[in-house]
Amino acid sequence: VIDVHMMTINNLPKFEMFEEGSQIRRSIKSVRSTIVEGYGRRMYKQEFIRFLTYAIASNDETIDHLNTLYETESLKDEHLYHDLGSRLEILGKKLNRFIQSVSRDHMGEK
Repeated sequence: VIDVHMMTINNLPKFEMFEEGSQIRRSIKSVRSTIVEGYGRRMYKQEFIRFLTYAIASNDETIDHLNTLYETESLKDEHLYHDLGSRLEILGKKLNRFIQSVSRDHMGEK
């Protein structure tokens, strides 16, 4: 969350602060918030999984915004683009594995 936020502050043209920059900040913050909210409902397996699934969707949205910023040349730092993109891909894979684990091993209500 912090690195994406800082990228929008430090690496984008000013006009993007209120356009795509705002969108990517909201989507990445939604990933974390949704995981936290789901964790608060972890006692209920299906609720927990539902919120983790929403987090994956927000992560995918963040990847899309990052790609758009790079493709439109608003984000010109290729290394930063690849670093953030790689980390977002890893996060998506970890969330998928976490959902699989919760589905298989959850001890709460079914």
